[in-house]
Amino acid sequence: MNAKRAIPVREKNIVLIGFMGVGKTTIGKLVAEKLYRDFIDIDQEIERDFQMSIPEMFTQKGEAFFRKTEKEYIVHMCEHTKGKIVSLGGGSFQQEEIRKKCLEHCFVIFLDLTWENWKERIDLLLENRPILHNRSIEQVKQLFNERKSIYALHHLRVETDNLSAEEVADCIVDALNPGGELYQS
Repeated sequence: MNAKRAIPVREKNIVLIGFMGVGKTTIGKLVAEKLYRDFIDIDQEIERDFQMSIPEMFTQKGEAFFRKTEKEYIVHMCEHTKGKIVSLGGGSFQQEEIRKKCLEHCFVIFLDLTWENWKERIDLLLENRPILHNRSIEQVKQLFNERKSIYALHHLRVETDNLSAEEVADCIVDALNPGGELYQS
């Protein structure tokens, strides 16, 4: 018999997706702590291994190099790790291979934020988000809306408007763990 057994969530990586600045890293760390799992931020892994920031990588090596590297890291994570909480960069899910691998091997959670609430954070994001440089607010809104359609492919959507990172993390843990099965070994 060749039936494929469904892998329980407790054995999968839990991947957080969403637009830049939604709080994937902050919330991911909290969820990892609450579920006693390791946390991986793909962008931070790349920065550590290349010993440069993402903005520096965009400037020195180009976006195409960064996207290729990002894909290699995420595909490797999907295929070779399990049980981690993983934060992806805001643009990574645009790559079809990344989407397919994450949706097949992981439990993907979309952290959703309205444009109005995201716009309030833009001043905090400009310096470290090279994708925002030299774009008008209208162009950023278009990018926000384009990516939102890509983020629609997920296993769970969590609205983050008007919630603290702690409240969002609690929502995720509650949604993932209705009967306590994540804590069973």
